[in-house]
Parts: sequence; C-alpha cells; structure tokens
Amino acid sequence: MSTPSTPRPSGSAPKSAAPRPTQVKRPAAAGSRPAPGQRPAAGQQRPAGAPRPSAPRPTGQQRPAGSQERLVRPAPKAKVRKARLLVSKVEPFSVLKIAFLLSVAFGVITVVAAVGIWAVLDLSGTFDAFNQLMRDAIGAEDSFDLRDSMSLGQVASYATILAVVNVVVISVVAMLGSVLYNIASSLVGGAGVTLTDD
Repeated sequence: MSTPSTPRPSGSAPKSAAPRPTQVKRPAAAGSRPAPGQRPAAGQQRPAGAPRPSAPRPTGQQRPAGSQERLVRPAPKAKVRKARLLVSKVEPFSVLKIAFLLSVAFGVITVVAAVGIWAVLDLSGTFDAFNQLMRDAIGAEDSFDLRDSMSLGQVASYATILAVVNVVVISVVAMLGSVLYNIASSLVGGAGVTLTDD
C-alpha cells in the first residue's frame, strides 16, 4: 500500500541546486601584516611597529673594490720611545779587564805590523838602496849593511817589548780613568745618555 508523498513547499529547492554563498574578502586591518612575498597596496601604509622586510645582502665577492680598500686601514706608526739615563758609576775592575784585552789585541797587531813592514822593505830592495846611498853619500865601507843593525829578529823583539809596555800602560791608565770618573760623577751626577728604540 503506497503512501502519498508529502508536497514540498513551493519556495524550497532541492539541496543540490541551492546556490553557495560567495566569500567576501575582508579588508586588511590596520595592524595586520601582509603575507610573505606580498607587497602592501598602493594606498596602504606600513604599520609603525612592523619590521622592514630584509633584503639579501651582497656577499663579499659582490662588494665593489672601493669598499674593500676603505676597510683596510694602515697600521698606526709606533711612537719612538726615548729614555735619558745617567752613567753615575763605572766599575774599575771591569774597565781594567776590557782595557787589558784591547791592549793585548793592539800589541799583537803591533808585532805583526812591524814584521810585515820589515818583510815588505826587504822584498822591495829598500835596504839595498839605502846601503848604496850611504856608501855614495858618506863614503861608508862596502861591508855596511842596514840589516845587521835592524834584522828581522831585532825588529820583532823591539815590537814585542813595545807591545808589553803598551798593555801595562793602557790597562793602568784605563783603571785610573774609571776611578777619576767615579769621583767626578759623585760631584756632578755623571754623564747623560739618551736611549731610543729602533
């Protein structure tokens, strides 16, 4: 037994044919941020608290050459330091040792120089020329020879004696000079010396 279908109201339409409501775009609020990658509209101002979109900075290779030259600064010139000192006292014993060593070196140089000069005069014929001059001028005997009175051994011995005397004299004089300097520096304050850096 079939039941009669209830009549539908005239204003109603089937479900499938009903129109869907359209989405209305809401205007952006004043404090809202734009979506990433989207620029604000022409008339829209950026909010005061909103951060600025960060632009990609150029790498070190993309920087111009002028900026790199400006970044490199020359190193500041170092100040030359100076120090003024006074030599108020000199140790006499240390002065004696230094003077002794220097005088020994000077004595060795004296002996070597004397022997070398005698050898050069002998090889160059200076002794023979002097002997001939003495024979012609004074009428000396043919047996006269300067080498007899100034032989190589005699010259070396004279130079050695002179060197030993110089060692003693220079050492004593240097030590006495240091003692006199100490006495003078106690009165006037000593000699001033100024030292600087290279």
